[in-house]
Amino acid sequence: MALHPFHLAFPVRDLNEARAFYGGLLGCPEGRSSPEWIDFDLYGHQVVAHLAPDQAGHASTNAVDGDNVPVRHFGVVLPMAEWEALAKRLQAAGQRFIIEPHIRFKGQVGEQATMFFLDPSGNAIEFKAFKDLSSLFAK
Repeated sequence: MALHPFHLAFPVRDLNEARAFYGGLLGCPEGRSSPEWIDFDLYGHQVVAHLAPDQAGHASTNAVDGDNVPVRHFGVVLPMAEWEALAKRLQAAGQRFIIEPHIRFKGQVGEQATMFFLDPSGNAIEFKAFKDLSSLFAK
């Protein structure tokens, strides 16, 4: 199955903060922009930070394997080596995690590495990697 790039637009409180976080910390190349939005290339996917300060952030969580996972979040499934390198890079940069990098569902179908953190506007982001990518949708 060929994967196609997804498009996600999300609110931010400040475009300069978004540019520093997504472009700087996460290393996402910047695409088009205006005074009200910025396109970023997030591992080949188009994510767009829209200036909407009153709509940014997250409020609700659900329990997932012992963690309080933000209900509204987005992210990317990476190969394990890339996930490990990103986790180390974020830790070295002093990024604060709301769910520290760890393995969940150990020994079960869907065993995966996961980490959650917030962008400067409070949007929750998850990066994950699977021990066995073929278990991505396994029941």
